[in-house]
Amino acid sequence: MKLTRLFAEGGPALSFEVFPPKAGNNYESVRSATEAIAGLRPAFMSVTCGAGGSTEGFTVSIAKNLKDKFGVTPLVHLICISSTEQEIESSLLQIRDAGIKNILALRGDMPKYDQAAIKKDFRYACDLVAKIKRFGDFCVGGACYPEGHPEAPNFDEDINNLRVKVDAGCDFLVSQMFFDNNIFYAFLDKLAAKGINVPVIPGIMPVTNAKQIRRILELSGRTLPRKFAKIVERFGDDPEAMKQAGIVYATEQVVDLYASGIKNVHIYTMNKPEVAARVMDNISAIIKTQIFGRSTARGIK
Repeated sequence: MKLTRLFAEGGPALSFEVFPPKAGNNYESVRSATEAIAGLRPAFMSVTCGAGGSTEGFTVSIAKNLKDKFGVTPLVHLICISSTEQEIESSLLQIRDAGIKNILALRGDMPKYDQAAIKKDFRYACDLVAKIKRFGDFCVGGACYPEGHPEAPNFDEDINNLRVKVDAGCDFLVSQMFFDNNIFYAFLDKLAAKGINVPVIPGIMPVTNAKQIRRILELSGRTLPRKFAKIVERFGDDPEAMKQAGIVYATEQVVDLYASGIKNVHIYTMNKPEVAARVMDNISAIIKTQIFGRSTARGIK
């Protein structure tokens, strides 16, 4: 099923992101974790791709298993910065042959130390979006940054670049994580002002340890609301307390998004079934899941 169909239906709905193994020797443990998350009956699941497309084969394999075994609609990530056009076409054939309809088109992080790894066929994600649309009948998503892309000279320029990506054929957007919902709502207003009206799916990460959030802030430059900063300060040295507090905080974000009219929320699970399950359980009376293309109340057939 194409995700545009899901987004056109009612809601609220919850989806999860998982990532493939970096090496084949832990494939089974990763597959087991993704299957446990699929068992929660999310609206869809996205499967990431390693740097430079290094886990691409595992990405499609995991996504196909989720689709065939659990009936979960998959969204596969495709990265272009280190790929030639021929390599991208090969990837698209593999995705199509697996029966997968949805692709998240990403430029990918610029290689820091291996400039030779950068190919010139696709400089930006918008180039990849246009290629996928020309290639076949795919539903194509793109990434967006409520606090601005870290490489953008300013926020307005980032929004302008996002408009180019949407004009290239992007059907929907999935946001990077944020910890203050007001930042996301202001972002939606800015997109509307620029005439960007495709579905925008907010991405939420339940932060379960203090080291994790410090690393996220270091890499992304995102802001941490005072409320959450106090949680990290108070519970950061107690792993179980921090895990519980992080899940509660993420749940509050999800509930507020639904209450504000957002229909679909995407959770960055870090391949932790217990975290995904606790978020899902916390909103069990609110959520509706999309199963095999039809909307059903959770637990009701």
